[in-house]
Amino acid sequence: MSDERPSLLFVVNIPRFFVSHRLPLALAAREAGFSVSVATSGDDTASVRRIKTADLPFHPLPFSQHGTNPLHELWTLLTLRRLYARLQPDLLHHVSIKPVLYGGIAARLCRRGAVVNAMSGLGYVFAGAGFKARLIDCLSAPAFKLALAGAGNRIIFQNPDDQRLFIQRGLVDRRRTRLIRGSGVDETVFCPAEEPAADLPVVLYAGRLLWQKGLGDFVEMARRLRERAIFRVVGYAEPTSPLSVPMRQLDAWQDEGLIEWQGERTDMPGVYAKSRLVCLPSTYGEGVPKVLIEAAACARACVTTDNPGCREIVREGVNGRLVPPGDVEALTVAVRKLLDDPDTCRRMGAAGRQIVLDDFTLSRVCDDTIALYRELLNRS
Repeated sequence: MSDERPSLLFVVNIPRFFVSHRLPLALAAREAGFSVSVATSGDDTASVRRIKTADLPFHPLPFSQHGTNPLHELWTLLTLRRLYARLQPDLLHHVSIKPVLYGGIAARLCRRGAVVNAMSGLGYVFAGAGFKARLIDCLSAPAFKLALAGAGNRIIFQNPDDQRLFIQRGLVDRRRTRLIRGSGVDETVFCPAEEPAADLPVVLYAGRLLWQKGLGDFVEMARRLRERAIFRVVGYAEPTSPLSVPMRQLDAWQDEGLIEWQGERTDMPGVYAKSRLVCLPSTYGEGVPKVLIEAAACARACVTTDNPGCREIVREGVNGRLVPPGDVEALTVAVRKLLDDPDTCRRMGAAGRQIVLDDFTLSRVCDDTIALYRELLNRS
């Protein structure tokens, strides 16, 4: 990278996630004087096109988001090492588990001295309960220690629970951790709107269509409250994920009249505007769910689980309700009470909007992250 500006390389497993969660940060960093490029898998051509349209140099990588084939994973690591050796970026920003692990190891092999590792949640590795998940968890611990070592390494956590877990397990020194809550939202785009008059209010599930995001619990709750509201599902599938809900199941739920299935939407502020409340009964290893930050910014009450990440943005009785993970009865009671009390929903929505303005704006996340970049480069 021949440029007088400090060079910054983002490494993310899939381009869709970079576009939805990190593209605004990349553009802010460029505006702040960095030469920014992106390395991710090239499978999602629409998202890759958006990266290139933003005039960010793109480097394809053989990331398999949920793959565990040892030879393919080794090939990914070696490809990263070659990329780092060729580009020699001044600063690396790894986002999510595989880029943090493989990118961190590749950075050490190439002696890159300034590295930011961002844990956007612990996902399947720490949330899964099966043998495969426990095995990956066990094997990943020494890899994390290796990847996160080095004086020029910093690791960003989105919630204090994840931060505490890594410190207690001895995976990282507390002094090299930072807490930056979520990826931020633009409060001028996600803003309050009056709920339209309708025969039935709308309860919204939005997000990836994964069992551990609580979609099954959402549908069971809808079954119990089917006469009281429209239960709308918006989101996209991840066919390679072991947690993915099959499309035929969504079609069956819709045919049964339990949900209104709308697929992926790009007009999310309008989707929130038509909802009375947003429900995400997740048991996943969340960072801070972006859907809950967006919903709060749009002044919508939220019902979610008392789970790491979820409770960072939703405060019990303030801007929503927290229920025990996996407790469909408690979920049903919480949603029913809010459906019966639109005044409380409006009060909670206003409180959620203020929480976002105080702590979760895109500008705050960008400012805090870019300040960390400069801190690391000043050490080099």
